Amino acid sequence: MKKAILLLSATLLAGCSAAPETPDCNCDNTPPPVTSQPVSDANKKAINALFAYIAKEAKKQWGDDEYVESSKHRYVKYLDGYQTRAHIDFEAGKIYVSTVAQRQPMEKLQKAIVQTVLMPADPKHVEQFTDKDIELTGKPFFLGQIVDQEGKSIEWEWRANRFADYLINNKLQSKPIKRGKAYYVQIDMVKDHLEQREYQYAHYVRDASKRYDIPEDLIYAVIKTESSFNPYAVSHAGAYGLMQVIPKTAGADVFNLVKKKPGMPTKEYLFDPANNIDTGTAYLHILKTRYLRDVKNASSKHFSMISAYNGGTGGVLATFHNDRKQAMVELNRKSPRQVYDALTTRHPKDEARRYLQKVLYFQKDFNEGKI
Repeated sequence: MKKAILLLSATLLAGCSAAPETPDCNCDNTPPPVTSQPVSDANKKAINALFAYIAKEAKKQWGDDEYVESSKHRYVKYLDGYQTRAHIDFEAGKIYVSTVAQRQPMEKLQKAIVQTVLMPADPKHVEQFTDKDIELTGKPFFLGQIVDQEGKSIEWEWRANRFADYLINNKLQSKPIKRGKAYYVQIDMVKDHLEQREYQYAHYVRDASKRYDIPEDLIYAVIKTESSFNPYAVSHAGAYGLMQVIPKTAGADVFNLVKKKPGMPTKEYLFDPANNIDTGTAYLHILKTRYLRDVKNASSKHFSMISAYNGGTGGVLATFHNDRKQAMVELNRKSPRQVYDALTTRHPKDEARRYLQKVLYFQKDFNEGKI
């Protein structure tokens, strides 16, 4: 216990990263909460505490109305004492870099633009729950997804700085907010930004598909539904990465039943795209061959797998009967169309009803070459 507290304190004290030469930083040395590894129920509460901490610090600078929070399809990174932020909308393909700093706002905006367009492809180099600078290392995540004013990809810092200069000089916008004035620029990703991200992970998807006998189109459709190919995705439920794997449930099942090792994956493990796709696909394999193995019709099993990935096997069975054995009997009595209708209209969770529809829609898109 004492060791855990010491580790906690050491991590927390690194939370506010503004340097002494930025006196307008509202750093009060209040340590943010941290999560331990791996994630359990207690740690899920800690993750929500992290979200709450970020909200508290950011709202001091932006106010309640202008606060923006990360989600599965949206990445938000605060910088400079929470006065500056990058907001990436992966579904819309738009990036907003903004600042409410009253001292040297253009310099801070410039720095934030550079850090954003050169964000590393490896999520472990980006600390989402602090205001620390983004570590610029390795291949940029947005390489090919963003082009500069000359239509060229941005890989190096000199080009990123020149692009930032262009945006500030030609595309700068401002608006009044309750606590002052916000300056911001909007960066549009290229039209095929989704395909560009999909391409980054194609070999991981192909390998996982072969390893676990799960169709590639299903893996792609789950990733699109869960995160829009956002490797930085994290949810209040403690789900991480591209396929939004929860360590305690799907992660633990994969470790114990497939990998044959105890415990559960850490968030660092799941932020690695290769590990995340492997784990998410392995869980689909578990659903197919273990929890839903008694579903006789292939299409009915497919629908049930997708629904269970989101709402659990228990939710699927509860759609058909309160008793699990009888539920399987009732499920097998129905045609695939009836199974689909039941899961999209009578599933206990509204989110799971919509989830099945979305994944099937994206599977169709993938097979038509649209994703």
